Amino acid sequence: MSTPPDYAASKPSSGNFKLIASAALAVIVVGAIALDTTVVKIGSADDVRQQAFSAETFGAEQFPKIKANVEDRAVAVAELAAAIAADKKAAAEKFGTATSTGPVIPVTLTGVFGARKANISEIKVDGLPPETVVRVQTGPAVNGTDLRDATGTIEFGQFTNQIQYQDAGSAINNEMKKTVFAGLDPDTLDGKTATVVGVFKLINPKNWLVTPVKVEVK
Repeated sequence: MSTPPDYAASKPSSGNFKLIASAALAVIVVGAIALDTTVVKIGSADDVRQQAFSAETFGAEQFPKIKANVEDRAVAVAELAAAIAADKKAAAEKFGTATSTGPVIPVTLTGVFGARKANISEIKVDGLPPETVVRVQTGPAVNGTDLRDATGTIEFGQFTNQIQYQDAGSAINNEMKKTVFAGLDPDTLDGKTATVVGVFKLINPKNWLVTPVKVEVK
């Protein structure tokens, strides 16, 4: 009886080998992605951090903190004026928050509003040298970043770029306007006595431009 010949086991074709290799590589890649992926729960702290920056939200959150800080640190106008006259640098270091363009100083004062020009009202304050001019931003436009820089806790490094940093300052100003200027008609301030709490950048000791956090008209 004849014995059937032995046949060698067939080898996988090159096409099958490539298919198997591709499948194995896909499994490895998917596994690597899974290991490198963090699941973020909606509403969690990680989710909030990943959301786009909202200047309006930032301003609403930060202005109450800035207002409280300024009111707590505000220096009586006569004391501050005397300190600046005696030693401008020492006064800035004692009362102010340093910025790249000059110290921002919190102040509280009571005076009589006078002439208004554009978005700024002059205010006459007893106890100041006659050559010292004090003006208050009374809107509707409010310029500068003095409120943003007043506490020293808001820094450029917290933001993605310079645009966000500027937008943060504008948003804080806008929130201040909603709070401080509500019910305040700047065109009727002339001749009225008011107490103002705010900040100004000490550049010219004889010219103060105050951005308010509080205005009480008497």
